[in-house]
Amino acid sequence: MSHPSFPGLSQGVSELRASEIRELLKLIARPEIISFAGGIPDPALFPLDAIGKAYQAVLQDQAAARDAFQYSISEGYPPLREWITGYLARNGITATSEEVLITSGAQQALDFIGRAFIEPGDGVVMTSPSYLGAIQVFGTYRPTFISVPMDDEGAVLSELEAAFRKQPKFFYLTPDFCNPAGITTSLARRRAILELAHRYGVAILEDCPYEELRYENPRIPSFAALEGEYLQQPGNDGRRLVIYVGSLSKVLTPALRIGWICADPALINKLVLLKQASDLHCSTINQMIACEIAKSSHASQVEKLRKAYKERRDVMLEALERCLPKEVRYTHPDGGMFIWLEFPEGIDGTELLAEAVKDIQVAFVPGSAFYATEPKRNTARLAFSLGEPERIREGIERLAALLQNKLRANRAA
Repeated sequence: MSHPSFPGLSQGVSELRASEIRELLKLIARPEIISFAGGIPDPALFPLDAIGKAYQAVLQDQAAARDAFQYSISEGYPPLREWITGYLARNGITATSEEVLITSGAQQALDFIGRAFIEPGDGVVMTSPSYLGAIQVFGTYRPTFISVPMDDEGAVLSELEAAFRKQPKFFYLTPDFCNPAGITTSLARRRAILELAHRYGVAILEDCPYEELRYENPRIPSFAALEGEYLQQPGNDGRRLVIYVGSLSKVLTPALRIGWICADPALINKLVLLKQASDLHCSTINQMIACEIAKSSHASQVEKLRKAYKERRDVMLEALERCLPKEVRYTHPDGGMFIWLEFPEGIDGTELLAEAVKDIQVAFVPGSAFYATEPKRNTARLAFSLGEPERIREGIERLAALLQNKLRANRAA
Protein backbone atom coordinates (compact mmCIF):
# COMPACT_ATOMS: atom_id res chain seq x y z
CA MET A 1 0.00 0.00 0.00
CA SER A 2 1.43 3.39 -1.01
CA HIS A 3 1.02 6.56 1.02
CA PRO A 4 1.14 10.19 -0.11
CA SER A 5 4.16 12.16 1.03
CA PHE A 6 3.72 14.11 4.26
CA PRO A 7 3.69 17.86 3.56
CA GLY A 8 6.83 19.84 4.28
CA LEU A 9 9.40 17.03 4.11
CA SER A 10 12.82 17.88 2.71
CA GLN A 11 13.55 16.66 -0.78
CA GLY A 12 16.21 14.26 0.49
CA VAL A 13 13.76 12.60 2.87
CA SER A 14 10.85 12.69 0.41
CA GLU A 15 12.94 10.71 -2.08
CA LEU A 16 13.83 7.96 0.41
CA ARG A 17 12.68 4.49 -0.58
CA ALA A 18 12.52 1.28 1.45
CA SER A 19 15.67 -0.83 1.32
CA GLU A 20 15.21 -3.85 -0.91
CA ILE A 21 17.34 -5.82 1.53
CA ARG A 22 15.24 -4.90 4.57
CA GLU A 23 12.13 -5.96 2.69
CA LEU A 24 13.77 -9.21 1.62
CA LEU A 25 14.79 -10.04 5.19
CA LYS A 26 11.11 -10.72 5.85
CA LEU A 27 11.48 -13.79 3.64
CA ILE A 28 13.88 -15.39 6.11
CA ALA A 29 10.97 -16.04 8.46
CA ARG A 30 9.37 -18.32 5.85
CA PRO A 31 10.88 -21.78 6.46
CA GLU A 32 10.35 -22.97 2.90
CA ILE A 33 12.56 -20.18 1.51
CA ILE A 34 16.29 -20.75 1.12
CA SER A 35 17.50 -17.20 1.57
CA PHE A 36 20.79 -15.80 0.33
CA ALA A 37 19.41 -12.29 0.86
CA GLY A 38 20.48 -11.20 4.33
CA GLY A 39 24.17 -10.42 4.74
CA ILE A 40 23.91 -10.68 8.51
CA PRO A 41 25.69 -12.72 11.20
CA ASP A 42 24.43 -16.16 12.11
CA PRO A 43 22.80 -15.82 15.57
CA ALA A 44 23.76 -19.43 16.32
CA LEU A 45 27.37 -18.16 16.44
CA PHE A 46 26.83 -15.27 18.85
CA PRO A 47 29.12 -15.50 21.94
CA LEU A 48 26.21 -15.97 24.33
CA ASP A 49 28.32 -17.29 27.21
CA ALA A 50 30.60 -14.27 27.06
CA ILE A 51 27.61 -11.93 26.78
CA GLY A 52 26.00 -13.50 29.85
CA LYS A 53 29.21 -13.25 31.88
CA ALA A 54 29.66 -9.61 30.82
CA TYR A 55 26.18 -8.63 32.02
CA GLN A 56 26.74 -10.52 35.24
CA ALA A 57 30.06 -8.77 35.86
CA VAL A 58 28.59 -5.31 35.25
CA LEU A 59 25.33 -5.77 37.14
CA GLN A 60 26.82 -7.49 40.20
CA ASP A 61 29.15 -4.53 40.78
CA GLN A 62 26.89 -1.83 42.26
CA ALA A 63 29.11 1.07 41.22
CA ALA A 64 29.46 -0.28 37.69
CA ALA A 65 25.72 -0.95 37.47
CA ARG A 66 24.91 2.62 38.47
CA ASP A 67 27.28 3.91 35.79
CA ALA A 68 25.80 1.52 33.25
CA PHE A 69 22.35 3.09 33.50
CA GLN A 70 23.50 6.71 33.66
CA TYR A 71 24.20 9.33 31.01
CA SER A 72 27.77 9.24 29.72
CA ILE A 73 30.15 11.32 27.63
CA SER A 74 29.45 11.78 23.92
CA GLU A 75 32.89 10.55 22.82
CA GLY A 76 32.18 7.10 24.20
CA TYR A 77 32.98 4.87 27.19
CA PRO A 78 36.72 5.46 27.84
CA PRO A 79 37.73 1.79 28.43
CA LEU A 80 36.04 0.80 25.17
CA ARG A 81 37.85 3.55 23.28
CA GLU A 82 41.10 2.33 24.85
CA TRP A 83 40.37 -1.23 23.68
CA ILE A 84 39.68 0.10 20.18
CA THR A 85 42.99 1.99 20.05
CA GLY A 86 44.75 -1.23 21.06
CA TYR A 87 42.86 -3.15 18.37
CA LEU A 88 43.83 -0.53 15.80
CA ALA A 89 47.46 -0.62 16.92
CA ARG A 90 47.57 -4.39 16.38
CA ASN A 91 46.49 -3.68 12.82
CA GLY A 92 49.07 -0.99 12.15
CA ILE A 93 46.98 2.11 12.95
CA THR A 94 48.44 4.48 15.52
CA ALA A 95 45.69 6.44 17.28
CA THR A 96 44.83 7.86 20.69
CA SER A 97 41.44 7.71 22.40
CA GLU A 98 40.91 11.36 21.42
CA GLU A 99 40.93 10.24 17.79
CA VAL A 100 38.09 7.73 18.31
CA LEU A 101 34.34 8.43 18.53
CA ILE A 102 31.90 5.65 19.44
CA THR A 103 28.78 5.60 17.27
CA SER A 104 25.54 3.64 17.15
CA GLY A 105 26.89 1.12 14.68
CA ALA A 106 28.84 1.96 11.55
CA GLN A 107 25.64 3.25 9.96
CA GLN A 108 25.48 6.22 12.33
CA ALA A 109 29.14 6.88 11.56
CA LEU A 110 28.30 7.16 7.85
CA ASP A 111 25.37 9.43 8.65
CA PHE A 112 27.52 11.79 10.73
CA ILE A 113 30.17 11.97 8.02
CA GLY A 114 27.53 12.63 5.38
CA ARG A 115 26.04 15.38 7.54
CA ALA A 116 29.45 16.90 8.24
CA PHE A 117 30.64 16.98 4.63
CA ILE A 118 27.80 17.08 2.12
CA GLU A 119 25.99 20.17 0.91
CA PRO A 120 23.34 19.65 -1.81
CA GLY A 121 25.08 19.04 -5.12
CA ASP A 122 28.49 18.18 -3.66
CA GLY A 123 30.32 15.30 -5.30
CA VAL A 124 30.56 11.97 -3.49
CA VAL A 125 32.53 9.18 -5.15
CA MET A 126 31.27 5.61 -4.74
CA THR A 127 32.50 2.32 -6.12
CA SER A 128 30.13 0.72 -8.60
CA PRO A 129 28.52 -1.35 -7.12
CA SER A 130 28.59 -0.10 -3.52
CA TYR A 131 27.00 -0.62 -0.11
CA LEU A 132 23.29 0.16 -0.27
CA GLY A 133 23.19 1.61 3.25
CA ALA A 134 25.85 4.18 2.33
CA ILE A 135 24.01 5.14 -0.85
CA GLN A 136 20.83 5.62 1.19
CA VAL A 137 22.31 7.68 3.99
CA PHE A 138 24.41 9.94 1.78
CA GLY A 139 21.43 10.36 -0.55
CA THR A 140 19.46 12.12 2.18
CA TYR A 141 21.96 15.01 1.92
CA ARG A 142 21.39 15.25 -1.88
CA PRO A 143 24.93 14.92 -3.24
CA THR A 144 25.93 14.39 -6.84
CA PHE A 145 27.04 10.76 -6.88
CA ILE A 146 30.05 9.90 -9.04
CA SER A 147 30.33 6.15 -9.67
CA VAL A 148 33.66 4.45 -10.33
CA PRO A 149 33.76 0.88 -11.71
CA MET A 150 35.84 -1.87 -10.12
CA ASP A 151 38.04 -4.62 -11.49
CA ASP A 152 39.46 -7.55 -9.52
CA GLU A 153 41.84 -5.22 -7.61
CA GLY A 154 39.35 -2.51 -6.65
CA ALA A 155 38.38 0.88 -8.08
CA VAL A 156 39.72 1.49 -11.60
CA LEU A 157 42.43 4.13 -11.20
CA SER A 158 41.88 6.06 -14.44
CA GLU A 159 38.18 6.43 -13.63
CA LEU A 160 38.94 7.34 -10.03
CA GLU A 161 41.39 10.07 -11.02
CA ALA A 162 38.81 11.52 -13.39
CA ALA A 163 36.34 11.57 -10.49
CA PHE A 164 38.88 13.20 -8.14
CA ARG A 165 39.47 15.99 -10.69
CA LYS A 166 35.87 17.07 -10.01
CA GLN A 167 36.88 17.86 -6.40
CA PRO A 168 34.38 15.65 -4.58
CA LYS A 169 33.98 15.78 -0.82
CA PHE A 170 35.13 12.18 -0.28
CA PHE A 171 35.56 8.72 -1.77
CA TYR A 172 33.61 5.98 0.01
CA LEU A 173 34.68 2.34 -0.24
CA THR A 174 34.74 -0.95 1.65
CA PRO A 175 38.27 -2.18 0.88
CA ASP A 176 37.98 -5.69 2.33
CA PHE A 177 35.51 -8.19 0.79
CA CYS A 178 33.20 -5.36 -0.11
CA ASN A 179 29.45 -5.43 0.21
CA PRO A 180 28.08 -6.40 -2.30
CA ALA A 181 30.76 -7.61 -4.71
CA GLY A 182 33.14 -9.39 -2.32
CA ILE A 183 36.12 -7.66 -4.00
CA THR A 184 39.19 -6.77 -1.93
CA THR A 185 41.24 -3.75 -2.92
CA SER A 186 44.81 -4.94 -3.53
CA LEU A 187 47.80 -3.46 -1.70
CA ALA A 188 49.17 -1.88 -4.87
CA ARG A 189 45.80 -0.35 -5.67
CA ARG A 190 45.44 0.98 -2.09
CA ARG A 191 48.80 2.73 -2.33
CA ALA A 192 47.87 4.23 -5.69
CA ILE A 193 44.46 5.39 -4.42
CA LEU A 194 46.06 6.96 -1.35
CA GLU A 195 48.53 8.82 -3.54
CA LEU A 196 45.70 10.11 -5.75
CA ALA A 197 43.71 11.22 -2.72
CA HIS A 198 46.62 13.29 -1.43
CA ARG A 199 47.38 14.68 -4.86
CA TYR A 200 43.82 15.97 -5.24
CA GLY A 201 42.98 16.59 -1.57
CA VAL A 202 40.07 14.14 -1.44
CA ALA A 203 39.16 12.39 1.81
CA ILE A 204 38.93 8.59 1.83
CA LEU A 205 36.05 7.15 3.83
CA GLU A 206 37.20 3.62 4.63
CA ASP A 207 34.38 1.36 5.89
CA CYS A 208 35.78 -1.79 7.51
CA PRO A 209 33.00 -3.98 8.98
CA TYR A 210 34.30 -7.25 7.49
CA GLU A 211 38.07 -6.92 7.85
CA GLU A 212 38.36 -9.71 10.44
CA LEU A 213 36.37 -12.18 8.32
CA ARG A 214 39.33 -13.23 6.16
CA TYR A 215 39.51 -16.88 5.09
CA GLU A 216 42.62 -16.96 2.91
CA ASN A 217 45.66 -14.89 1.87
CA PRO A 218 47.50 -12.44 4.15
CA ARG A 219 45.78 -9.42 5.66
CA ILE A 220 46.24 -6.23 3.64
CA PRO A 221 47.00 -3.02 5.60
CA SER A 222 44.11 -0.59 5.82
CA PHE A 223 44.19 2.83 4.19
CA ALA A 224 44.51 4.28 7.70
CA ALA A 225 47.63 2.19 8.37
CA LEU A 226 49.13 3.01 4.97
CA GLU A 227 48.49 6.70 5.47
CA GLY A 228 50.35 6.54 8.78
CA GLU A 229 53.39 5.30 6.85
CA TYR A 230 52.83 7.87 4.08
CA LEU A 231 52.74 10.80 6.48
CA GLN A 232 56.12 9.82 7.93
CA GLN A 233 57.80 10.16 4.54
CA PRO A 234 59.56 13.44 3.75
CA GLY A 235 57.93 15.74 1.23
CA ASN A 236 54.31 14.68 1.70
CA ASP A 237 51.53 17.20 2.22
CA GLY A 238 51.06 16.42 5.93
CA ARG A 239 47.28 16.17 5.67
CA ARG A 240 45.40 13.30 7.26
CA LEU A 241 42.68 12.37 4.76
CA VAL A 242 41.64 8.84 5.74
CA ILE A 243 38.50 8.46 7.86
CA TYR A 244 38.34 4.90 9.23
CA VAL A 245 34.97 3.44 10.25
CA GLY A 246 34.92 0.22 12.28
CA SER A 247 32.25 -1.97 13.84
CA LEU A 248 31.78 -4.81 16.31
CA SER A 249 28.47 -5.88 14.75
CA LYS A 250 29.76 -8.57 12.41
CA VAL A 251 32.06 -10.19 14.98
CA LEU A 252 30.36 -9.83 18.38
CA THR A 253 26.68 -8.97 17.94
CA PRO A 254 24.75 -6.33 15.98
CA ALA A 255 22.27 -5.54 18.77
CA LEU A 256 24.84 -3.71 20.90
CA ARG A 257 25.17 -1.17 18.05
CA ILE A 258 28.84 -0.42 18.56
CA GLY A 259 30.71 1.28 15.74
CA TRP A 260 33.42 3.90 15.72
CA ILE A 261 35.16 6.56 13.69
CA CYS A 262 38.93 7.03 13.83
CA ALA A 263 40.14 10.21 12.17
CA ASP A 264 42.04 13.47 12.54
CA PRO A 265 41.22 15.00 15.97
CA ALA A 266 39.95 18.19 14.31
CA LEU A 267 37.29 16.16 12.51
CA ILE A 268 36.48 14.04 15.57
CA ASN A 269 35.86 17.20 17.58
CA LYS A 270 33.21 18.31 15.08
CA LEU A 271 31.65 14.85 14.90
CA VAL A 272 31.36 14.80 18.69
CA LEU A 273 29.19 17.92 18.41
CA LEU A 274 27.00 16.10 15.89
CA LYS A 275 26.76 13.19 18.32
CA GLN A 276 25.66 15.53 21.09
CA ALA A 277 23.00 17.03 18.82
CA SER A 278 21.83 13.61 17.65
CA ASP A 279 21.49 11.22 20.61
CA LEU A 280 23.88 12.59 23.28
CA HIS A 281 25.80 9.30 23.51
CA CYS A 282 25.54 5.59 22.77
CA SER A 283 23.89 3.37 25.39
CA THR A 284 26.26 3.25 28.35
CA ILE A 285 25.46 -0.33 29.29
CA ASN A 286 25.86 -1.50 25.71
CA GLN A 287 29.32 0.07 25.56
CA MET A 288 30.33 -1.49 28.87
CA ILE A 289 29.08 -4.93 27.80
CA ALA A 290 30.80 -4.64 24.43
CA CYS A 291 34.04 -3.70 26.15
CA GLU A 292 33.84 -6.72 28.48
CA ILE A 293 33.13 -9.11 25.57
CA ALA A 294 35.81 -7.58 23.36
CA LYS A 295 38.45 -7.97 26.06
CA SER A 296 37.55 -11.57 26.86
CA SER A 297 36.40 -13.04 23.56
CA HIS A 298 37.13 -10.98 20.45
CA ALA A 299 40.04 -13.11 19.22
CA SER A 300 38.33 -16.45 19.89
CA GLN A 301 35.09 -15.22 18.32
CA VAL A 302 36.96 -14.16 15.17
CA GLU A 303 38.46 -17.64 14.86
CA LYS A 304 35.06 -19.30 15.33
CA LEU A 305 33.45 -17.12 12.65
CA ARG A 306 36.30 -17.61 10.19
CA LYS A 307 35.98 -21.37 10.44
CA ALA A 308 32.19 -21.43 10.05
CA TYR A 309 31.88 -18.82 7.31
CA LYS A 310 34.82 -20.20 5.33
CA GLU A 311 33.09 -23.56 5.14
CA ARG A 312 29.90 -21.91 3.88
CA ARG A 313 31.77 -19.78 1.35
CA ASP A 314 33.60 -22.84 0.04
CA VAL A 315 30.35 -24.81 -0.29
CA MET A 316 28.72 -21.97 -2.22
CA LEU A 317 31.72 -21.52 -4.52
CA GLU A 318 31.88 -25.26 -5.21
CA ALA A 319 28.16 -25.36 -6.03
CA LEU A 320 28.43 -22.31 -8.28
CA GLU A 321 31.39 -23.84 -10.13
CA ARG A 322 29.61 -27.15 -10.55
CA CYS A 323 26.11 -25.96 -11.42
CA LEU A 324 26.03 -22.44 -12.85
CA PRO A 325 25.75 -21.92 -16.60
CA LYS A 326 29.14 -20.91 -17.99
CA GLU A 327 27.68 -17.60 -19.19
CA VAL A 328 27.21 -16.46 -15.57
CA ARG A 329 30.22 -14.79 -13.94
CA TYR A 330 30.82 -14.63 -10.20
CA THR A 331 33.43 -13.34 -7.75
CA HIS A 332 35.71 -15.44 -5.53
CA PRO A 333 35.97 -13.45 -2.27
CA ASP A 334 38.86 -13.97 0.16
CA GLY A 335 36.49 -13.29 3.05
CA GLY A 336 33.35 -11.44 4.12
CA MET A 337 29.81 -12.62 3.46
CA PHE A 338 29.07 -12.03 -0.23
CA ILE A 339 29.43 -13.39 -3.75
CA TRP A 340 28.44 -11.26 -6.73
CA LEU A 341 26.79 -12.68 -9.85
CA GLU A 342 26.66 -11.13 -13.31
CA PHE A 343 24.22 -12.69 -15.76
CA PRO A 344 24.18 -12.41 -19.53
CA GLU A 345 22.35 -9.37 -20.89
CA GLY A 346 18.63 -9.99 -21.01
CA ILE A 347 18.36 -11.51 -17.53
CA ASP A 348 17.05 -8.96 -15.04
CA GLY A 349 17.93 -9.64 -11.40
CA THR A 350 14.65 -8.25 -10.06
CA GLU A 351 12.56 -10.34 -12.44
CA LEU A 352 14.69 -13.39 -11.67
CA LEU A 353 14.12 -12.89 -7.94
CA ALA A 354 10.35 -12.87 -8.40
CA GLU A 355 10.55 -16.15 -10.32
CA ALA A 356 13.00 -17.68 -7.85
CA VAL A 357 10.83 -16.95 -4.82
CA LYS A 358 7.66 -18.16 -6.56
CA ASP A 359 8.97 -21.20 -8.42
CA ILE A 360 11.99 -22.54 -6.50
CA GLN A 361 11.72 -20.86 -3.04
CA VAL A 362 15.14 -19.19 -3.24
CA ALA A 363 15.82 -15.53 -2.36
CA PHE A 364 18.73 -13.21 -3.08
CA VAL A 365 19.19 -9.46 -3.59
CA PRO A 366 18.94 -8.02 -7.10
CA GLY A 367 22.17 -6.22 -7.92
CA SER A 368 20.51 -3.05 -9.20
CA ALA A 369 19.95 -1.99 -5.56
CA PHE A 370 23.70 -1.41 -5.10
CA TYR A 371 24.32 1.31 -7.69
CA ALA A 372 24.32 5.01 -6.87
CA THR A 373 23.99 5.76 -10.59
CA GLU A 374 23.20 3.74 -13.73
CA PRO A 375 22.31 0.36 -12.18
CA LYS A 376 23.32 -2.85 -13.91
CA ARG A 377 20.18 -4.93 -13.82
CA ASN A 378 21.78 -8.22 -14.85
CA THR A 379 23.41 -8.70 -11.44
CA ALA A 380 22.68 -10.22 -8.02
CA ARG A 381 24.22 -10.55 -4.57
CA LEU A 382 24.35 -13.85 -2.72
CA ALA A 383 25.10 -13.96 1.02
CA PHE A 384 26.41 -17.18 2.57
CA SER A 385 26.66 -16.23 6.27
CA LEU A 386 23.29 -17.63 7.38
CA GLY A 387 23.04 -20.89 5.46
CA GLU A 388 23.96 -24.36 6.63
CA PRO A 389 26.10 -26.10 3.98
CA GLU A 390 23.40 -28.49 2.75
CA ARG A 391 20.87 -25.68 2.37
CA ILE A 392 23.43 -23.56 0.53
CA ARG A 393 24.17 -26.43 -1.86
CA GLU A 394 20.47 -27.10 -2.48
CA GLY A 395 19.67 -23.41 -3.01
CA ILE A 396 22.45 -22.93 -5.56
CA GLU A 397 21.38 -26.07 -7.41
CA ARG A 398 17.81 -24.75 -7.62
CA LEU A 399 18.96 -21.31 -8.76
CA ALA A 400 21.32 -22.76 -11.37
CA ALA A 401 18.55 -24.92 -12.82
CA LEU A 402 16.28 -21.86 -13.09
CA LEU A 403 19.03 -19.93 -14.86
CA GLN A 404 19.69 -22.82 -17.26
CA ASN A 405 16.01 -22.87 -18.21
CA LYS A 406 15.90 -19.10 -18.74
CA LEU A 407 19.03 -19.08 -20.89
CA ARG A 408 17.67 -21.98 -22.91
CA ALA A 409 14.41 -20.11 -23.45
CA ASN A 410 16.28 -16.93 -24.43
CA ARG A 411 18.36 -18.82 -27.01
CA ALA A 412 15.22 -20.45 -28.43
CA ALA A 413 13.57 -17.07 -28.75
